[in-house]
Amino acid sequence: MNEHFRALMAEGNSKQYAVEFKELPLTSLPEGEVLVGVRYSSLNYKDGLAVTGRGRIIRKFPMICGIDLAGTVIESSSPLFRAGDEVLAVGQNLSETVWGGYSQLAKLPAEALVPLPQGLSLQQAMAIGTAGFTAMLALLALEQNGLRPGTGEVLVTGATGGVGSVAILLLAAGGYQVAAATGRPEFRSYLRDLGAKTIVERSELTQKAPPLGSERWAGGIDSVGGAVLANLLATTAGNGSVATVGLAGGSDLATTVFPFILRNVSLLGVNSVQAPKELRMRAWDRLAKQLPLPKLEGITRLEPLSRIKELAEQLLDGKLWGRVALDVGA
Repeated sequence: MNEHFRALMAEGNSKQYAVEFKELPLTSLPEGEVLVGVRYSSLNYKDGLAVTGRGRIIRKFPMICGIDLAGTVIESSSPLFRAGDEVLAVGQNLSETVWGGYSQLAKLPAEALVPLPQGLSLQQAMAIGTAGFTAMLALLALEQNGLRPGTGEVLVTGATGGVGSVAILLLAAGGYQVAAATGRPEFRSYLRDLGAKTIVERSELTQKAPPLGSERWAGGIDSVGGAVLANLLATTAGNGSVATVGLAGGSDLATTVFPFILRNVSLLGVNSVQAPKELRMRAWDRLAKQLPLPKLEGITRLEPLSRIKELAEQLLDGKLWGRVALDVGA
């Protein structure tokens, strides 16, 4: 093993920091039970915020960026893993307080890792990444609250993004009627290819929400927040559920209690960072079995990690769609 490894490191403080590739000594690795040779990572919205400094994601410095990783175990002091095992990690405070996946090596607690599910390659796992994992958690939450195929349309907002794109694939593969909200008419055919039957203009959802609107959706997966989420809640049918997973459009929620007390609508929060291991295992098993991998590969770009700064800017500027997997060695 080389005595140094390459990683994308943020150095500074919460008010100002610089992000650069560094050659780090092995001795700089933190304490952890499992040493992983990282092969792939991915680009998510939080990664874009961290790499560009546009959002307060990093809470401890210096920090190796990247909230996802997939690779092979090199050494392990935990009985849960042994050298040669293929593993992955998403969330678990990576790139926040724990050194993340934009690195050739990572040393992590065994609890942060899950075995690579049967049927997925390391690259496919990172094509899914946090975005796809979050979409799966949202679907599990909706189903736990009673959503079933045939109960009506399920609206996905932020539909061309990573969470939205994978959510559409999962819902369509599960037999649900899917509606996709977008403000980009050039992506209508893209969304229909994923499985959306109805395309909703985003402008319909960005106006001030009424206390209650016509009952339209059996449920929804929202990654936008703000006015979009408020309108989705106001137009969800009785006993329906909405899973909220992000705040790309804002963290404020100007709504009323009417959807909740007059229609029994449920607002379900999804936290992919702190998901317990049992839930992570269940979500990844379901992803491996249900997600149509040829369609996933069709919406995924494999890019070298060396382009991460450029790609992060493009993501936040709305110039990327689908998923971006990253080759950490390139």
